[in-house]
Amino acid sequence: MKPEKIWFTAGLFSAVLLIFVLFSPSVFAQGNTSTDKSAGRYLQLFEYVFAFVQNNYVDEVDPRILYEGAMKGMLEALDDPYTSYIDPSSLMGTNLKDTTTGSFGGVGLSITKPVVSTFEKPAYVEVASPIEDSPGWKAGIQPGDLLLDIDGTDTAEITMEEVLAILRGPVGTDVTVTIRRGKSLEFKATLTRALIEVPTVKYAMMENGIGYLRIVEFTPLTPARVQDALDFFEKEGYTKLLIDLRNNPGGLITSVVDVANKFIDSGVIVSTRSRISFENREFRARPDRTTFDKNIPIVVLINRGAASASEILAGALKDYKLAYLVGETSYGKGSVQQVIDLLNGDAMKITMARYYTPSGANIDSSGIIPDREVLFPELTEAEEKALTDLLQTTEIADFVEANPELTNSQAEDFARKLAATYPVELRVLKRLVMQQFYRTHISPLYDLEYDIQLKAAVDILNTENIPELLKTTYTVFDMQQMSEKEAEAS
Repeated sequence: MKPEKIWFTAGLFSAVLLIFVLFSPSVFAQGNTSTDKSAGRYLQLFEYVFAFVQNNYVDEVDPRILYEGAMKGMLEALDDPYTSYIDPSSLMGTNLKDTTTGSFGGVGLSITKPVVSTFEKPAYVEVASPIEDSPGWKAGIQPGDLLLDIDGTDTAEITMEEVLAILRGPVGTDVTVTIRRGKSLEFKATLTRALIEVPTVKYAMMENGIGYLRIVEFTPLTPARVQDALDFFEKEGYTKLLIDLRNNPGGLITSVVDVANKFIDSGVIVSTRSRISFENREFRARPDRTTFDKNIPIVVLINRGAASASEILAGALKDYKLAYLVGETSYGKGSVQQVIDLLNGDAMKITMARYYTPSGANIDSSGIIPDREVLFPELTEAEEKALTDLLQTTEIADFVEANPELTNSQAEDFARKLAATYPVELRVLKRLVMQQFYRTHISPLYDLEYDIQLKAAVDILNTENIPELLKTTYTVFDMQQMSEKEAEAS
């Protein structure tokens, strides 16, 4: 490449960046004078390095490679797992299209991955939440599980894009993952990729007039589907409502605001704060959009798989004392991202603001603390070893294959036989048997026998006075303050 062309390319690139800075106030914040001078100096240095590499590197370099590398490095330097560069040909770019079409071939796991991997703490893939009825969910993969390898590839040694590239693929093909649960429980699972179409709402009537509403994710369709559920419950004569937000990874802030407005008739539902003035917003309830009868008591279920928009709903209902929260502390994602289109068909996803509950709490990295904590029992070391031994056999798969019309009593009898060899709680063993069965059958909406969090929520609705309980609860902000004081005291 000729020097004149090199400098023209570098100059054009710098001009594009300067145009973005000077004429895109909707994207970039106005800085102060000293910051502007510093930014200008670094832009000049970048232009110099860009041109120098083009002109002097031993091999000729495609300028796009340098551009993409610089963009990735710049956004990764923010050390924000939710901010990233999106190459249109990359898997992340494909994911944006998948969001629009609503389907893709995959295993149905919402995952995260640390940017830095060390010997002490390898950057294994962590499951944030499995999508309900997906291959990952049917295999019993849980929030907090680590994927140590995928088809033999160590996940600590590859990027998130590479992880997604391996997990995704044609519908009907298999992928094998090694899972670590807890400190030492490890086992392999072979997942058959399926067409992932995320359902947004599921609902059913339970006994004693309880309407059970599971919100899986907040999409543009969620408010309408929630209203469908409320209309169904009203027709069935419900007297209590149980909203299950567990493993809900979030979604659109406008969607969750519309859902919250069905329950909240006035005041701020959520606010966003940023150093950019136009990102400082308040999403307020409108009384004409409220459709829920406030005389009906609400219990909300949350766990560590509940994140982002689901935390907005739980936090708003808690702050206004409209719902009693049960389960475990939520994931803690209190930031708002936007996807900004760039000039080459690429884009960047960047954190633009943080959101706050009506009481003024930001739950980023801390989560929402439930009013009543209900945890699944942790496995002992002996139980972990027993389960590891069991899951390395085909005993459960062989039994289910031999009993294609498996009944509840058959599953329980077999779980008792397993317990004689593998000393693990019967509830857990039976759950493993039924999960294997549901790989090829439609799974029930809920399981009161295994799901102790759900059972606790149902018991609270049936036996306790929710309005009186709500008088004793604290806002999200107050609970954060108390938690911090307890941590300082200890």
